[in-house]
Amino acid sequence: MRAAAATGAALILLTACGGAGGDGDKSGGQGKQALRSSAPVSDPTRIPKVGDALQAKIPADSRQVVAVYGNGVNSADSTVVLYTKQGKKWERTRSWAAHNGKRGWTTGHREGDKRSPVGVYSLSDAGGVLPDPGARLPYNQAAAFAAPHYWPKTHWHDFDYVIAIDYNRVKGTSPLDPTRPQGQSKGGSIWLHMDHGSGTSACVSVPKSGMEYLLKNLDPALHPVVVMGDKAHLAA
Repeated sequence: MRAAAATGAALILLTACGGAGGDGDKSGGQGKQALRSSAPVSDPTRIPKVGDALQAKIPADSRQVVAVYGNGVNSADSTVVLYTKQGKKWERTRSWAAHNGKRGWTTGHREGDKRSPVGVYSLSDAGGVLPDPGARLPYNQAAAFAAPHYWPKTHWHDFDYVIAIDYNRVKGTSPLDPTRPQGQSKGGSIWLHMDHGSGTSACVSVPKSGMEYLLKNLDPALHPVVVMGDKAHLAA
């Protein structure tokens, strides 16, 4: 891990996923309905419920998509679905109840706004407090991932496993790397990480079983991406 990552680790943890907002705030978490797996798919060559704007941003060579379906623009509740492309068709592989930013979603994420950024982002690096569970993505185990113990105990294991979402970060580096190419005000250090039962500072949180499955199955050779946002923005 680069020296910059080590010196900036504390700052990242205080300003990113679950940050100083580890207070269990569930504002905006209206309704906990998950998307029904039986929902009709009109075109199997497209990711369900994703409109043209974001569909067009999925790279042509991507064969794995982690779709994060937010319940609403101001909701902290979401559903994560892994899709795998077989031939020309996207097949639903697994799904999990999840959480996103405490205040919901935004198309103009800023540092500290407690909203997750809508968009399509690559997934290229992983890590965590725990040993590598067999990840296909490059995995950096480091004690520096550990959440501060002055946070509520419910948040202490948030970063046991993380997958960096390539929003305002340098690909090919540890998720702890504090470099933000678009500037500090644009926010960063946005991860998929372990769920603590409520909204995050901007990340997407998934149960431990889901994180383990994603780590073991997301394959760099398949160019995995995350497509994330509230239902309305996704459908646009």
